[in-house]
Order: sequence, then C-alpha cells, then structure tokens
Amino acid sequence: MFNKYFEEYEKGEAWESKGRTITESDIVNFSGISGDFYPLHTDKEYAANTPFKQRIAHGMLVLSAASGLILLEPGRVVAFYGIDQLRFINPVFINDTIQVELKIEDLEDKGNGTGVVTATQAVKKHTGETAIIATIKILLNKQS
Repeated sequence: MFNKYFEEYEKGEAWESKGRTITESDIVNFSGISGDFYPLHTDKEYAANTPFKQRIAHGMLVLSAASGLILLEPGRVVAFYGIDQLRFINPVFINDTIQVELKIEDLEDKGNGTGVVTATQAVKKHTGETAIIATIKILLNKQS
C-alpha cells in the first residue's frame, strides 16, 4: 500500500494484503524476544481453563506480524508516524491466518516535502472476524 509518493494517494483508497498464518513457533519466538511468557500464550493447560479454551497469540505479536504484511517502499516511506485507537477485538489462535485491510482516511501535507497518510487498519482472520482495529499514520515523501 505504501509504495507511492504522498500526493498519489486519495481518501477512500483501499488495499488488502496477502495472508500469513500465525504458528506456535511465532508465539514461542515472540515470548522469547518480548519476555512475555504470560500463561494464556504459553501454557496449554492454563489456557484450556480460560474463556478462550486454548492458547492465543499475543496481541502485539499479531500487530507486529500485520505490520510485516504492509508494503513499505524505501524512498517513499520516511517513517512510521504513529498508531491511534488500537483495539484487540478477537483472539488469534495458533494456525489462524491473518490479513491486513487498509483504507485511507486522511492526508496531511507537512509542507516540508513530506505528508502523513492516515489509514484505518483492520487485521482480519481467515474466519472473517476482525482481530485488531487501529488508525495508523505513515510519513511519506512527496515526489516533487
């Protein structure tokens, strides 16, 4: 999605990513990197006695994996500018496949050769459920 210059975007423009399956290895590796070994993610017996009935992926793992599905073109993208209104709506289980849907909501010219694109980001599961919803902001270069 973020493979164009700032002035090439229009409000309402939408994009969908390819899919990515969240695996048990992802959860184990994320636990090790983040230090988050909360038993809902890492203890099968503990998780079986929760409302989820099984282990779930860390919300931040899913958000991180989703960011890797978004096309970010060097030379166009200056930086990730922020995230607002982040909500973890539904759990992602081991072997769920996620996909990112983006819709451009706002364009702000920064007046210095860059602009901020604001987009609604929905991380969807293969079941059609929304796992995460957020508003993301990406700082882009202008072409001229």
